[in-house]
Amino acid sequence: MEKDKNQQQRHHFVLVHGLCHGAWCWYKVATVLQSAGHRVTALDLVACGASAVRAEEVRSFEEFSRPLLDAVANVPPGEKVVLVGHSFGGHNISLAMERYPDKVAVAVFVSAAMPTVGRPMSDLLEQNLKASSTTEFFLDSTFGIVENDSGNPVQTFLLGPEFLSRNMYQLSPPEDLTLARMLVRPAQMHRTDNAMIGENVLTEGKYGAVSRVFVIADEDKTWPAGDQRRVAASCGPGVEVRVIEGADHMPMLCKPVELSQLIMEVAEKYS
Repeated sequence: MEKDKNQQQRHHFVLVHGLCHGAWCWYKVATVLQSAGHRVTALDLVACGASAVRAEEVRSFEEFSRPLLDAVANVPPGEKVVLVGHSFGGHNISLAMERYPDKVAVAVFVSAAMPTVGRPMSDLLEQNLKASSTTEFFLDSTFGIVENDSGNPVQTFLLGPEFLSRNMYQLSPPEDLTLARMLVRPAQMHRTDNAMIGENVLTEGKYGAVSRVFVIADEDKTWPAGDQRRVAASCGPGVEVRVIEGADHMPMLCKPVELSQLIMEVAEKYS
């Protein structure tokens, strides 16, 4: 017999933001999920959102991911979370899946990098950067070199206001674009970090054993829907693909109800 609404299982969603963003970008989705009775943990990764750390102070991708890794590690025995990663956050949730596969019910990649087992996590990032290097794709976004406390050069990246407007938030409410312009911060891509470039960081028995769902935003200008489908297909037949129509790169802001409903359905299906 099908469960009625009041009998639906309550889930714990862990929401992970993308590059230069913070937990703040999930405010609409978090509200919908909490109103439906679910538990929500929206994280600021290190040097993001309200974190007091600066981007150049982050020593490694693992340190950058530490709030997420700690949150999943601390899940009580017998419980599992639903990981939701947006954009660059797909790398972070992948590392958490590898470390704690028994604590993750399902991972949802929202217009997010979904790495392939046995390949470096940075593969897709490098492909996209290479494809964009001969165009004006990044517009007013900036790459910079900053010295850390040890005097070592660190490359940072900051999304520009025009790039946000034209390529990321073009279908989102204007007040959310204004919020983003106020709150985005410089970030590292950790392109040379061992966790990003190692070929054996993600394994079939751990990362590959966790159920994965790829959510395509079909009006995403940062990453065409066709390319997203090809990436999802390359990750194997076990990856479920879902589509949110009329969504830009920020479906949590332009289509929050639709995205919330989708991830609740996914949680129920894989619980």
